[in-house]
Amino acid sequence: MTFSLRARSASPEWLDRPARELLSMRLQEAVRRARSRATAQADRTGEALAAVSVPLRGVDPTAVVVASRQPGEPWFALEQPDRDGTALAALGCVRAIEASGEDRFDAVARTWERLAADAVADPPDGPAGTGLVAVGGFAFAPQGGRSPTWSGFAPGSLQVPQIAFARRGRDVRLTVAALATPDDDPAQLLAAIEARLEALVAAPSLPLLDPAPSGRYDVVSAMPPEHYEGAVVRAVERIRAGELEKVVLAREVQVHAPQAHDPGAVFGALRDGFPGCFVYAVGRGEATFVGATPELLVRRDGERASTVALAGSTRRSADPAVDDHLGEALLRSDKDRGEQAIVTRRIARALRPHSVWVTAAPEPVVVRVANIQHLATPIRAQLSQPIGAMTLANVLHPTPAVGGEPFATAERLIPQLEGFDRGWYAGPVGWTDANGDGELCVALRCALLRGPVAHLYAGVGVVRDSDPAAELAETEIKLQALLPVLAG
Repeated sequence: MTFSLRARSASPEWLDRPARELLSMRLQEAVRRARSRATAQADRTGEALAAVSVPLRGVDPTAVVVASRQPGEPWFALEQPDRDGTALAALGCVRAIEASGEDRFDAVARTWERLAADAVADPPDGPAGTGLVAVGGFAFAPQGGRSPTWSGFAPGSLQVPQIAFARRGRDVRLTVAALATPDDDPAQLLAAIEARLEALVAAPSLPLLDPAPSGRYDVVSAMPPEHYEGAVVRAVERIRAGELEKVVLAREVQVHAPQAHDPGAVFGALRDGFPGCFVYAVGRGEATFVGATPELLVRRDGERASTVALAGSTRRSADPAVDDHLGEALLRSDKDRGEQAIVTRRIARALRPHSVWVTAAPEPVVVRVANIQHLATPIRAQLSQPIGAMTLANVLHPTPAVGGEPFATAERLIPQLEGFDRGWYAGPVGWTDANGDGELCVALRCALLRGPVAHLYAGVGVVRDSDPAAELAETEIKLQALLPVLAG
């Protein structure tokens, strides 16, 4: 049965009687499995996931999650509005999966695969992200996010949400989940889910930014702009000396507001302003990592994998003729085409050992978002073995679009020249399901919101012909995705 929320109160019946009865039976089975495993494997605490999915109508997934979030409760959202309203929004956490170090992707993947294999749940059926999912992301560096600014964001962190909504077009699915342990009472687990559902608010839309904010907004660079130009100079010297082909250097800008930033309103503004991008938010504790990125790291759908090589950029213009001219100049730019080719070659080379075939578009195309244009080359692969989305992310991250080439050299150089902890900036953010399918974007055009302080990040690719002043100006263009939203 499909449930419509348009005519219901603020606390609709999210699950009907048959769905409740099915969930009750699955919780009983999950507790039984947890007890059996705890007995059979005395060295490991037994645990088993249980979940039920039902169809809905008239729901804005992220609006419900934002309106229903309790203080400090984890939340997640990933949308691409122009792709038939694709959205996945989640609330709460029944199981956290965290890891650090070079093995963080594989460690997280192994734990999730075990949990998913043991779960008592519906197979994924519906919009992408329906059913049991794990959502979250990874720091750019193996030990990234250790600074106080990134507290709560582990180097590798997925969470199995208690409540998740998946949407494609008008098809919306709700999934509720619980983690059963040997000492759990199935009735109490069911009661906890029902209590959380009763507290959900069927909000029709996201909150709006204050159209006339009061108070002083201060925008400051974490380091002087001259520091960034100097970093570009030193990077170019290394490139011309033959140490590497390219390195991506980022900078941090902070917005100090007179009151706490509203992550739901920021997400809504980005969703409206960048409908072709991946708009994302990951809330942990009192902080939220939010952004709108044009870059897909990987999408895994069965035996197919797809990604996009994105590198080279220029500004937009309100004049269509000028805008077209800027795009054509980008296509003809030897510097940008060379930077783009580096990324395309690396991605294709990384995918080949895991694929029957890999194909890249013969020529890049210009991708336009609200404030910037990029060169992009779509890449597709037919997988030769059933490797999941997290493993593919490990294969591809970081691409030269956010790291460098060769990365072994760039990896050492980036923290030396930037002088700050990137945290989750330029890391993968997304989700995976019980089949290993999933989608991860590259966390760009982003900000970490913590109370009244927003930490914004933007970077550019530095190559042999890079000009320090021009690269600094490009970071300013990229920062404009969020600065107008956060600076009042």
